[in-house]
Amino acid sequence: MSEISRRAFLKRAAETAGVAGLVSAGELRANPLGLPIGCQTWPVRKLIARDFPSTVKMLKAAGFQSIELCSPVGYADLGFAGLAKYSGAELRRMIRDLGVECISSHFSLQELRQNQAGRIAWAKELGLTQMMVPSLDGPPHPTMDDVKRAADEFNRIAERAAQAGIQQGLHNEGFLDTSVDGQRTYDILFKLLNPRTVKFQFQISAIAYGFNPIHYFTTYPGRFISMHVQGWDANSRKIVAVGQGTLNWKKVFAAAKIGGIKNYYVEMDLPLMKASVPYLRHLQV
Repeated sequence: MSEISRRAFLKRAAETAGVAGLVSAGELRANPLGLPIGCQTWPVRKLIARDFPSTVKMLKAAGFQSIELCSPVGYADLGFAGLAKYSGAELRRMIRDLGVECISSHFSLQELRQNQAGRIAWAKELGLTQMMVPSLDGPPHPTMDDVKRAADEFNRIAERAAQAGIQQGLHNEGFLDTSVDGQRTYDILFKLLNPRTVKFQFQISAIAYGFNPIHYFTTYPGRFISMHVQGWDANSRKIVAVGQGTLNWKKVFAAAKIGGIKNYYVEMDLPLMKASVPYLRHLQV
């Protein structure tokens, strides 16, 4: 979830047509499964760099009940370095006192390679139960051996996390959108990654890549843990607030329940995130 990969990802999502079968004439009611309305803090990283407590207060006032962080180690150059001045326990108390919950954070694969034990210790102090990685390392045109090596490494990482009581998760970006012998790397990884120790976090705007969330949630039941939520309009080919555009959110959330989703995080520019809250408050499945 680097600056470059995130910007390129969202740009591509905004320029590509949506996936057929996700369109609704205007669903106004669904329920996000009784889950807290969450947001990923990546879009407000510049605000976090200036003043973390005030940023969380603002998100709380906008109606968000939970947040997902990015690690101050793996994302130090991307706006989150300032969080390193707090211990995990201090952050936990601060977030609790500000009235939101935080059970998940993104970590770079590199920081887990270098010091997974230390990062797990920080996560547990913070009260996290989920540690997410944005992608796996691999070449732009991998062989099956490349994918197997990446999967073997991540299985080892996930096993150590599981032994510490942490659920390891994997986002669908970058390397996971490559192909091997006509198969998407992402699909191959469902066969290679341990379903007990690895759960997936789905990026809804990846519909622009052909990642149909309903298909994945129903094809791989129980393999998912969370999702990043963006509204999408297939007609204008733009990311929009949740509840606007052409996504059938009732079907998406119903499928997400099958997939095993336990939490979700709105992740767009701040005005769009704020505009998504009223719709999510009234969603019923």
